[in-house]
Amino acid sequence: MITGPVRSVKLARKLRSEMSLPETILWRELRKRPGGFKFRRQHPASGFVLDFYCAAVRLAIEIDGSGHDSGAAVQADANRSHFLRSHGVATTRVPARVVLDNLEGVVKRIVEICEDRHAKLARDSDVPLHHASHGPPPRAGEDRE
Repeated sequence: MITGPVRSVKLARKLRSEMSLPETILWRELRKRPGGFKFRRQHPASGFVLDFYCAAVRLAIEIDGSGHDSGAAVQADANRSHFLRSHGVATTRVPARVVLDNLEGVVKRIVEICEDRHAKLARDSDVPLHHASHGPPPRAGEDRE
Protein backbone atom coordinates (compact mmCIF):
# COMPACT_ATOMS: atom_id res chain seq x y z
CA MET A 1 0.00 0.00 0.00
CA ILE A 2 1.20 3.48 -0.78
CA THR A 3 0.91 6.02 2.03
CA GLY A 4 2.52 9.23 3.16
CA PRO A 5 4.19 11.05 6.04
CA VAL A 6 2.21 12.49 8.95
CA ARG A 7 1.92 15.91 7.30
CA SER A 8 0.33 14.34 4.19
CA VAL A 9 -2.09 12.37 6.37
CA LYS A 10 -3.13 15.54 8.19
CA LEU A 11 -3.56 17.40 4.90
CA ALA A 12 -5.63 14.52 3.49
CA ARG A 13 -7.95 14.66 6.52
CA LYS A 14 -8.38 18.40 6.03
CA LEU A 15 -9.05 18.03 2.29
CA ARG A 16 -11.80 15.45 2.92
CA SER A 17 -13.89 18.22 4.42
CA GLU A 18 -13.07 20.61 1.56
CA MET A 19 -13.79 18.46 -1.50
CA SER A 20 -14.93 20.22 -4.66
CA LEU A 21 -18.44 19.66 -6.01
CA PRO A 22 -17.28 17.19 -8.73
CA GLU A 23 -15.24 15.27 -6.13
CA THR A 24 -18.19 15.14 -3.73
CA ILE A 25 -20.57 13.93 -6.45
CA LEU A 26 -18.13 11.25 -7.63
CA TRP A 27 -17.43 10.16 -4.04
CA ARG A 28 -21.16 9.52 -3.48
CA GLU A 29 -20.95 6.90 -6.23
CA LEU A 30 -17.50 5.47 -5.51
CA ARG A 31 -18.32 4.84 -1.85
CA LYS A 32 -21.00 2.38 -3.05
CA ARG A 33 -18.11 0.17 -4.26
CA PRO A 34 -19.08 -0.05 -7.94
CA GLY A 35 -17.91 -3.30 -9.53
CA GLY A 36 -16.96 -4.52 -6.05
CA PHE A 37 -13.95 -2.16 -5.88
CA LYS A 38 -13.26 -0.18 -2.70
CA PHE A 39 -12.10 3.40 -3.10
CA ARG A 40 -10.51 5.83 -0.67
CA ARG A 41 -10.87 9.58 -0.93
CA GLN A 42 -8.08 12.09 -0.38
CA HIS A 43 -5.52 9.31 0.12
CA PRO A 44 -1.98 10.34 1.17
CA ALA A 45 0.78 9.01 -1.08
CA SER A 46 4.28 10.15 -0.15
CA GLY A 47 4.11 13.97 -0.38
CA PHE A 48 0.94 13.91 -2.47
CA VAL A 49 -2.75 13.55 -1.69
CA LEU A 50 -4.68 11.55 -4.30
CA ASP A 51 -8.30 12.53 -4.97
CA PHE A 52 -9.35 8.85 -5.01
CA TYR A 53 -7.40 5.61 -4.74
CA CYS A 54 -8.28 1.95 -5.28
CA ALA A 55 -5.62 -0.09 -3.45
CA ALA A 56 -6.77 -3.44 -4.86
CA VAL A 57 -5.76 -2.44 -8.38
CA ARG A 58 -3.27 0.33 -7.52
CA LEU A 59 -5.24 3.03 -9.34
CA ALA A 60 -5.24 6.75 -8.55
CA ILE A 61 -8.13 8.86 -9.86
CA GLU A 62 -7.57 12.58 -10.17
CA ILE A 63 -10.35 15.08 -10.83
CA ASP A 64 -8.94 17.96 -12.85
CA GLY A 65 -10.62 21.34 -12.68
CA SER A 66 -9.57 24.46 -14.58
CA GLY A 67 -6.71 24.96 -12.10
CA HIS A 68 -4.90 22.05 -13.75
CA ASP A 69 -4.60 23.92 -17.06
CA SER A 70 -1.71 26.23 -16.13
CA GLY A 71 1.85 25.36 -17.09
CA ALA A 72 3.00 24.85 -13.48
CA ALA A 73 0.02 22.62 -12.69
CA VAL A 74 0.58 20.52 -15.81
CA GLN A 75 4.21 19.97 -14.76
CA ALA A 76 3.19 19.15 -11.16
CA ASP A 77 0.61 16.64 -12.46
CA ALA A 78 3.25 15.04 -14.69
CA ASN A 79 5.67 14.78 -11.74
CA ARG A 80 2.97 13.19 -9.58
CA SER A 81 2.02 10.71 -12.31
CA HIS A 82 5.68 9.79 -12.83
CA PHE A 83 6.20 9.21 -9.10
CA LEU A 84 3.08 7.05 -8.86
CA ARG A 85 3.98 5.06 -11.98
CA SER A 86 7.43 4.37 -10.50
CA HIS A 87 5.62 2.82 -7.52
CA GLY A 88 3.31 0.68 -9.69
CA VAL A 89 0.29 2.98 -9.38
CA ALA A 90 -1.60 3.96 -12.53
CA THR A 91 -3.31 7.34 -12.72
CA THR A 92 -6.46 8.26 -14.58
CA ARG A 93 -7.43 11.89 -14.91
CA VAL A 94 -11.06 12.94 -15.24
CA PRO A 95 -12.04 16.52 -16.11
CA ALA A 96 -14.35 18.00 -13.47
CA ARG A 97 -16.80 19.07 -16.17
CA VAL A 98 -17.18 15.47 -17.36
CA VAL A 99 -18.06 14.34 -13.82
CA LEU A 100 -20.80 16.97 -13.71
CA ASP A 101 -22.09 16.21 -17.22
CA ASN A 102 -21.83 12.40 -17.33
CA LEU A 103 -21.41 10.88 -13.87
CA GLU A 104 -22.74 7.47 -14.91
CA GLY A 105 -20.28 7.28 -17.81
CA VAL A 106 -17.37 8.30 -15.56
CA VAL A 107 -18.19 5.62 -12.97
CA LYS A 108 -18.62 3.00 -15.69
CA ARG A 109 -15.23 3.90 -17.20
CA ILE A 110 -13.51 3.81 -13.79
CA VAL A 111 -14.92 0.32 -13.17
CA GLU A 112 -13.69 -0.80 -16.62
CA ILE A 113 -10.20 0.49 -15.82
CA CYS A 114 -10.26 -1.29 -12.45
CA GLU A 115 -11.36 -4.56 -14.08
CA ASP A 116 -8.60 -4.28 -16.70
CA ARG A 117 -5.97 -3.57 -14.03
CA HIS A 118 -7.28 -6.40 -11.85
CA ALA A 119 -6.91 -8.85 -14.75
CA LYS A 120 -3.43 -7.51 -15.60
CA LEU A 121 -2.22 -7.71 -12.00
CA ALA A 122 -3.58 -11.27 -11.72
CA ARG A 123 -1.74 -12.30 -14.93
CA ASP A 124 1.49 -10.64 -13.81
CA SER A 125 1.45 -12.39 -10.45
CA ASP A 126 0.71 -15.91 -11.69
CA VAL A 127 2.56 -18.19 -9.31
CA PRO A 128 2.49 -21.97 -9.37
CA LEU A 129 -0.02 -23.37 -6.91
CA HIS A 130 2.66 -25.41 -5.18
CA HIS A 131 6.23 -26.55 -5.57
CA ALA A 132 8.25 -29.36 -4.13
CA SER A 133 9.52 -28.41 -0.70
CA HIS A 134 12.74 -30.47 -0.89
CA GLY A 135 13.93 -30.03 -4.43
CA PRO A 136 12.77 -31.56 -7.69
CA PRO A 137 10.77 -34.80 -7.83
CA PRO A 138 12.73 -38.07 -8.12
CA ARG A 139 13.63 -39.35 -11.57
CA ALA A 140 11.65 -42.22 -13.01
CA GLY A 141 12.56 -45.48 -11.23
CA GLU A 142 14.04 -43.76 -8.16
CA ASP A 143 12.45 -43.89 -4.73
CA ARG A 144 11.93 -40.97 -2.41
CA GLU A 145 13.68 -41.16 0.89
